[in-house]
Amino acid sequence: MAWIGDGTSVTKAITAAIPPIFDAYATLELPGTAGEAGDPLAGDAQQRHDDALLALLSRHAAPQPWWLGYLDTGADDIVFPDAPPVTLYTGWRYVLVEAGPPQAAEWRKEHGSSFWKGALPNLMFPADRSWLVSTLWDDDWTCLGGPGALVDDLVRDPELGPRTRRVALDHDVTPPGHQVW
Repeated sequence: MAWIGDGTSVTKAITAAIPPIFDAYATLELPGTAGEAGDPLAGDAQQRHDDALLALLSRHAAPQPWWLGYLDTGADDIVFPDAPPVTLYTGWRYVLVEAGPPQAAEWRKEHGSSFWKGALPNLMFPADRSWLVSTLWDDDWTCLGGPGALVDDLVRDPELGPRTRRVALDHDVTPPGHQVW
């Protein structure tokens, strides 16, 4: 995990979550954070978000295992509580498991746990490291780095695109109307 830890630092730039090794970067606001909180279909919005993101990422990954990372927040389910954690970012402990998109979609649901940022893992990347998706503990958006075609498709996606913003390495990635804690 050194490639993530060595490439990130405390900043308001994308490099707080994503190493500067990719061709393109974006942020994706989580459902309920862009004026959707009062939506009676909030659970449906989260499921549509999760399904759309996994489908998009799957189209941009060769057949291979993915690494799924679950942040030990004390509130979210880390899925494998007896697995040894790794430390990333500013000392946050993650449980990393090699699996795939089906497990990313289901493992937290199967444990019947509560999770406030959806069922997806906090960190996901394929074994070839062609892209990285990270939802940090104190943000209500997801950061993504990968090929330009992946970010292009994310921006054009009917479900995800309206909450997606391309970002440059040196810009503040905080989405409009959001705060960094």
